[in-house]
Amino acid sequence: MVLFAHNSHRHKRAPVTLSSLFPAISQRRIATNGIELNIAEQGDTSAPLILLLHGFPESWYSWRHQFAPLANAGYHVVAPDMRGYGDSDKPDAIDGYNQVEVVNDIIGLIPALGYETAIVIGHDWGAPTAWSCALNHPDKVTAVGALSVPFSPRADVPPLDMLKVIFKDKFFYQLYFQEPGVGEAELEADVRVSLRKFYHMASGQMDVGLMPDKSADADLLSDLPDPNKMGPWLSDADLDFYVNEFTNSGFRGPLNYYRNHNLTWSLTEGAPTEIHQPALFVAGDRDGVIAMAALALENMPNHVKDLRTNALIPGAGHWTQQEAPEATNEFILDWLKAL
Repeated sequence: MVLFAHNSHRHKRAPVTLSSLFPAISQRRIATNGIELNIAEQGDTSAPLILLLHGFPESWYSWRHQFAPLANAGYHVVAPDMRGYGDSDKPDAIDGYNQVEVVNDIIGLIPALGYETAIVIGHDWGAPTAWSCALNHPDKVTAVGALSVPFSPRADVPPLDMLKVIFKDKFFYQLYFQEPGVGEAELEADVRVSLRKFYHMASGQMDVGLMPDKSADADLLSDLPDPNKMGPWLSDADLDFYVNEFTNSGFRGPLNYYRNHNLTWSLTEGAPTEIHQPALFVAGDRDGVIAMAALALENMPNHVKDLRTNALIPGAGHWTQQEAPEATNEFILDWLKAL
């Protein structure tokens, strides 16, 4: 069940989407880095701060199974809707979604919430953001965790240039997302079907043998299987929540993250290449990102110098903390206890 809470700002932005399934999670908007982010939070506001950063196409709600366990372990748990998502601000300019700006959003949340430091954990797009927070702000980030996307230092060549060489005449979703308006139109044509297909495609339930080889001019969704019913990790109520979020917010902001690969690369020349804070990495062994990033996963200990947890969860796909919440929580809680 999903509830809509309208407020005095309803004419300026979409309504906050609340889930009746998690009444202990509250939401508010916080100013940071020149915008406002909607945050979901649980736990003692004087306890140590953990920031949980979601990926594409998700929201704070992707961390729903982590709030209570982390709050009960003695943490103030905060998961923002990242810029462009949910009830957070959605800057118009495409270049406003480069990772330097996104990292500044998250680092700015720490003093805005009354803290000097935080532990930061990210999934999917939130993972490189979390890694970058630790890499570039070691005075603010005391420990860092990532799900699905391993750390790799800045590449020698612009990422989009590299992807165009690797995929040449083949379809690759990140290249497909580059033309403004194209991905938006396809994903927004039927938000429920789009999300259902995309979530299933990247989950542990997907039969990768059904994934077709596609030419560069193909679209994203038309030849993906529609599961009609998601796996047990995503209930009808969960899907309803996401459908309402993206029906309200659209996909322009989320897709703009992909359009800033090269700008982020140019803005981060001379960035450090080693992370020294205590670190955690967890992913599903059926995650397609892990298959693509096998070399980065292998090399990660060379760059993440205090990698205390480095684990793959059997049977889980890309949606790590949603598909395997118990295993994910166990890894995170054990890691936190040893800090």
